[in-house]
Amino acid sequence: MTRTRPRTNRVHGPWAVACLAPALAAFVPGHAQAFDAGREDIAAFVDDMASRHGFDAVALRDLLAKAESRKSVLDAMTRPAEKTLSWQEYRERFITERRIDRGVETYRDNEAALAKATASGVPAEYILGIVGVETFYGEVTGRNRVLDALATLAFDYAPRAPFFRGELEQFLLMTREEALDPLAPQGSYAGAMGIPQFMPSSFRSYAVDGDGDGHRDLWNDWSDVLSSVGNYLKEHGWKPGEPVMAAADVSGADLAGLDTSKPTLTETVGSLRRRGVRFEADLPSDSPAMLIALSRPFGSEYRVGFANFYAITRYNRSVLYASVVNDLAESIELARARSLPPDEGTSFAD
Repeated sequence: MTRTRPRTNRVHGPWAVACLAPALAAFVPGHAQAFDAGREDIAAFVDDMASRHGFDAVALRDLLAKAESRKSVLDAMTRPAEKTLSWQEYRERFITERRIDRGVETYRDNEAALAKATASGVPAEYILGIVGVETFYGEVTGRNRVLDALATLAFDYAPRAPFFRGELEQFLLMTREEALDPLAPQGSYAGAMGIPQFMPSSFRSYAVDGDGDGHRDLWNDWSDVLSSVGNYLKEHGWKPGEPVMAAADVSGADLAGLDTSKPTLTETVGSLRRRGVRFEADLPSDSPAMLIALSRPFGSEYRVGFANFYAITRYNRSVLYASVVNDLAESIELARARSLPPDEGTSFAD
């Protein structure tokens, strides 16, 4: 039986976060036009899905004829937040008292699910940092039909058409495997889905059934959501017990030839220290590292990112995104620690 449960994903609160990360941003559908399933490129896609994956060609053509090309999706592709906001502006949008408090509440409401999720080796606060940045803990998950968003980008957005045709393929396979109505799931303008905003390929590869009910539900089931985020970071190289970032002092350092804007582990802890970069990190000298410069009004803020920082950039390939996930995670953990009663014999001063 085909399930339609994703229709119940929560979308409420003010629609005031349009400048969020590409995986998050979702826009109210605007001008739409039904696809002509007889178009040469669409017909070729249908034939390929039929020959390689056994889809019924007639049924798939009928489904794609129900998809709509949306101008709002195409417009959104030109203005992702990381490319339009400075670090200070970007950080101020995410590191807010309300978002931190909601992170603490979400932790408290899902302690059992988080305990399972942290079996991945990823601390709870970083799992919450991801969903806090992506969708405000499920408050803003997107109002575009995923089929519409992916079809629009697959067939009407030439710059990245091959990528999104691949995601449309993965989405159709996903809905078949999960017994979902392909017209039901909603998500972002780029086709990212649910509370953690997984693309279809990520859903098929990394989503897990956290509560063992036989389904992977990233729209409603917090056990599945949290375990899936933890699994994603684990599979992308998260190293349990290691730091994510450290503040850096570069005064007097030799930064010649360093690209501080891209998330690449081209340096090591030792090589950065030999350049004169000063930072605190209890890691071996040969541990991979990168120097990050975050622009502020009166100069750059420098940090060193380690393997776990790089793992976060596999979720979204932006140093701004990974940095703000780190800062939100640290803020949630600090606020949670302050809200807990001190253990007997232990003072907050300690």
